[in-house]
Amino acid sequence: MDEHKKKGSSPGDSQCLVYKPTASVIEGATLKEYEVLYQRSISDRLGFWAEEAQKLEWFKGWDRVLDDSNKPFFKWFVGGKTNIVLNAIDRHVLTWRRNKLALIWEAETGESRTYSYHALNREVCKFANILKSMGVKKGEVVTLYLPQIPELTIAMLACAKIGAVHSVVFGGFSVEALATRIRDASSRVVVTADGGFRRGKTFELKSIVNEALKDSPTVEVCITVKRTGQPVSMEADRDFWLHELMALPIASMKCETEVMDAEDPLFILYTSGTTGKPKGLLHTHGGYSVYTATTLKYVFDLKEEDRYWCTADPGWITGHSYLVYGPLINGATQVMYEGAPNHPYPNRWWQIIEKYGVTILYTSPTAIRGLMRFGEQWPKRHDLSSLRLLGSVGEPINPEAWRWYHRVIGGERCPIMDTWWQTETGGFVITPLPISPLKPGSATRPFFGHEVAVVDDQGAQVPVGSEGNLVLKAPWPGMARTIWGDPERYKETYWKTYEKQGWYKAGDSARMDEDGYFWIIGRTDDVIKVSGHRLGTAEIESALVSHADVAEAAVIGVPHELKGHAIHCFVLLKHGRTGGKELEEQLKEHVSHQMGSLARPEKIEFMSVLPKTRSGKIMRRVLRARALGQDVGDTSTLEE
Repeated sequence: MDEHKKKGSSPGDSQCLVYKPTASVIEGATLKEYEVLYQRSISDRLGFWAEEAQKLEWFKGWDRVLDDSNKPFFKWFVGGKTNIVLNAIDRHVLTWRRNKLALIWEAETGESRTYSYHALNREVCKFANILKSMGVKKGEVVTLYLPQIPELTIAMLACAKIGAVHSVVFGGFSVEALATRIRDASSRVVVTADGGFRRGKTFELKSIVNEALKDSPTVEVCITVKRTGQPVSMEADRDFWLHELMALPIASMKCETEVMDAEDPLFILYTSGTTGKPKGLLHTHGGYSVYTATTLKYVFDLKEEDRYWCTADPGWITGHSYLVYGPLINGATQVMYEGAPNHPYPNRWWQIIEKYGVTILYTSPTAIRGLMRFGEQWPKRHDLSSLRLLGSVGEPINPEAWRWYHRVIGGERCPIMDTWWQTETGGFVITPLPISPLKPGSATRPFFGHEVAVVDDQGAQVPVGSEGNLVLKAPWPGMARTIWGDPERYKETYWKTYEKQGWYKAGDSARMDEDGYFWIIGRTDDVIKVSGHRLGTAEIESALVSHADVAEAAVIGVPHELKGHAIHCFVLLKHGRTGGKELEEQLKEHVSHQMGSLARPEKIEFMSVLPKTRSGKIMRRVLRARALGQDVGDTSTLEE
């Protein structure tokens, strides 16, 4: 990519690099064409989404694109009949794609499996028939608690195929977290595994399920995948091994796909990291199918020959939308990996890219920063020339990590699709396209059909470059329809603040620069008020990471008698560096220099590891509890 200096409004920097895509990336498309299509998607939003929906298969067409008569409970493609499996598998097995690879799976243990669309269809049908034999009915919620193995993808698709609703619970959650989610969904059937592999060790799943089921009176059936072979306790008449069920005549290789209404539930997914009862966000077959397929196709420019790899766990929304459903609807070949990015060595990911000829890599800033720590030699040992696009998801990416990712992994030729979206949105909302000029650290501009604004608490647009609340001004097909069993909480959480305007409140703080590019600062509760001034934790973390000795940083606000809050930093140094009073002072000065004296940290702690979930997010509440000397609470989702 070509690059040049351009005056911008990047956080903490008045001069911001703009990376312009090269002709080889654009392949005939122009930025002007994007502008024309974007304006059309706003002026005729329903026409735009109807056109995209027509690119998919339907059992029956819709009567209305959008029903907004009961705001904020919007309905899309009303009267349409579909099933996400119709587009993710059924239509492909009727074409030459039946023999195309759908999934390439590898584990850190060295095992690997591949599935063509034909083979995937066979396994999904067999699993669907097993669920039916266990009495699973349309609309029933099945809880899935599995490692990152093909059986998780297969189980999700099998549920969808017969009209059951899946609730995937991340395989790192504790007994109580799992039991809470099972109870909230009133699940009768749970699918799990004996365990999984991570960093050369096995971790338990079935034993956690057994404990959780003691407090889950609705569960009658537990199906278990034999993954590790570790001994587990199985209860007669409740517990069944999947491999044994698969060998029975009930596991027929043919199963009709259930005809679903566009608004019928597809899955619920519980948001993590919130206080109180977890929120089960509900997504539906019709709108979600259209939205995930459309966003992935445009943003990652998917081609038939691509080998696409989203490193997310299916236990999170990124795994649902862009590891399972989006790629399969688009007929892509995708890679799935069970294991840590730096085990047994920090070249594990680069090895996989070289081995399978991965062309698109979609991962998290935390993973990138973690791999940066080990330097450039590990990736340089591998041929990464197959890569043509890179992606980032989960949190704002530090400009320093962005540049390393672009230069070292992308060879300065791969645009980075830095995507902002949420469990609630179902798919990308603010994102570049491969033709977009890029600014490191900015998610750039809204996706088609979206009007996004940065406003104050009353709804007035804040000045360019100022921080405010991020809002979405119009509904979109992939939006969560409600919170499972709690519609009032859905209204209260997302729509009440700007009820008069009819806007969705994202709960994120952001700013927009003079080019209309959005800079996500972080959750509104990740904004620290120091002496009446709002400072984003992401900005301070970026300043710290820009220092030559720092690999990763996490920033929290702690109560301060005079300032209201003081800035407390936790820093992970690069390999071979050691912390101390002298370096702490240097880093404080470095942050002051980067952001001004107001942002000078009160305290910097050097850490050997930062507490993270297995999806890669730093658990700041654990750090906050540590700093305040409080109980850290449930840490079952911690990777380390």
